[in-house]
Amino acid sequence: MTTTPYQRHYDLDWLRTLAFGLLILYHIGMYYVADWGWHIKSDVTSEALQNLMILTNQWRMSLLFFISAMALALAQQRSSRVSLLGLRSNRLLIPLLCGMFIVVVPQVYFEALSQQLIEPGYLSFWWQYINPNTELLRDHHSPIGLLTWNHLWFLPYLWCYSVLVLLGAPLLNALARLLQPLPGSIALLLVMAALITAWMLLKQAYPSSHALVDDWYNHAKYFVVFIAGYLFALQGSWWQKVISVRRALLICALISYGLIIADREGLLDSIPASFGESVSGRILIGLVLALNHWGWILALIGYAGRYRNRPSNKLDKQGNLLRYANNAILPWYMLHQTLIIVFAVWLKPLALPVGIEAVLLIILTCLGCWAGYELVKRFWLSRWLFGLKVKLPSVNQKPQTLQQAD
Repeated sequence: MTTTPYQRHYDLDWLRTLAFGLLILYHIGMYYVADWGWHIKSDVTSEALQNLMILTNQWRMSLLFFISAMALALAQQRSSRVSLLGLRSNRLLIPLLCGMFIVVVPQVYFEALSQQLIEPGYLSFWWQYINPNTELLRDHHSPIGLLTWNHLWFLPYLWCYSVLVLLGAPLLNALARLLQPLPGSIALLLVMAALITAWMLLKQAYPSSHALVDDWYNHAKYFVVFIAGYLFALQGSWWQKVISVRRALLICALISYGLIIADREGLLDSIPASFGESVSGRILIGLVLALNHWGWILALIGYAGRYRNRPSNKLDKQGNLLRYANNAILPWYMLHQTLIIVFAVWLKPLALPVGIEAVLLIILTCLGCWAGYELVKRFWLSRWLFGLKVKLPSVNQKPQTLQQAD
């Protein structure tokens, strides 16, 4: 295992910003895409949008888990496991509770309103929403009533995985040392095999629920990704190898994505249906899905490591953008889906051409996230609730360097 002094990886910061940016666009796409259920839907939907959204939906969240685990592994070089556990608990669980009780409520309200399940009246709905014994919408209850985390499911999953990894860190660090002679190609085959096995054995039995307690296919996928990210960060040779073969990884990702789209469009209908139902056929399909999943993740890691792992001048626009993103990304993540739904409900009666409406929805969502973050960062309580450092910046404080950014 490579033991070098802690050095911030700006490429991971850029990738995290990219992944959350894609998430905003993806959720706006969910409003317009045909046949895919979401909280509310536009009157004008598109089937063609499905193919574009499939480009990212099989690996986008895995990328976030992967780089979160990498950051956790690297952070151990300068912080104790106890302090990291406290930090992640404070910056994941408090925002999760804030999101469940405050931020996601409009999503549930407007969804129920659009289905004519409730009468208008936001405050009265909110009071019933936070009451675990409410009789409202009984058919939609979970064990905690109407309370839900909706798009914030990433936070409890990330916290649970972080706790498990921090508890098992001595074993994982020892495993990382044992794996040092292992070629990166063999490691890739192992994680691909794990994904194929999970897809074959768990995908149909445990469809995605994001409910944490029974989401076994997602756990089998995301927790393996998290462990892989942790071990990957400790293997300098693997990291350098991914950077050097980034073009080949991108080609594999594009080919596998092309095969997935070709199958969706009926271009592979000449292949007998019995082949896809056989063990060998299912393994082949799983191989394509695994290549698509890991090809995109590692290609992005490779390209970011090659072109974005360098500090920016404090006066550089890209440096300013990255400093802003490092601080604002969690509040933006928490707010974006609620804002999409609120603005979509507001724009819908205007009956604008769908292209104009979509552009306005993107602009309004980004402006709303920006305004929300500008408000949140000014008060210690809101900073705590949204996962920021509680201490307010001093008026006379010098601008932060990237290493100092939250």
